[in-house]
Amino acid sequence: MEQSWPTLWHKHPGVRTGEQLTRGERAADRMRNAMGSWTFVFAFFAVMILWAIVNTVLIERVLHDRPFDPYPYILLNLFLSMMAGVQAAALLIAAKRSDSISSEVAVHTSMNTDDIKQLIQENNALTAQVKTNTDLLDEIHLHIANIGLKIGADMGKFPPTLSPPNES
Repeated sequence: MEQSWPTLWHKHPGVRTGEQLTRGERAADRMRNAMGSWTFVFAFFAVMILWAIVNTVLIERVLHDRPFDPYPYILLNLFLSMMAGVQAAALLIAAKRSDSISSEVAVHTSMNTDDIKQLIQENNALTAQVKTNTDLLDEIHLHIANIGLKIGADMGKFPPTLSPPNES
């Protein structure tokens, strides 16, 4: 039973899967995947049509025998009523499982958000320290340049391999 759109919630790191799930949770996942598919809908309609054809056409008209569930299909209605009751419970179980999955994803996201907030605060603190140190280096550079001008050294006018000119 292949879906036309894949669901990837089971690959989310915050969602329990496989052996981490209880038997009931795994059954709810399978039931949700089976009953919530077009395959199930078409199979359901096929069984209903087959029931009507077998009872009305095949048994009554072809075999000239009394059908086991004649036209108002009371037995079929009984089965459908029972199935509706079970299906309502199944839908609630599947919805509860979906809520559980959403909750696990939300808790994982919340924990990651807290971790990211802490990392951003640490990054901001480090950035502030780098800015302070850069400002200090700029100030030191300015002082050294001013000292060089006061002693008469012409900064930058000689190659780095040569020594500065002497003022003897």
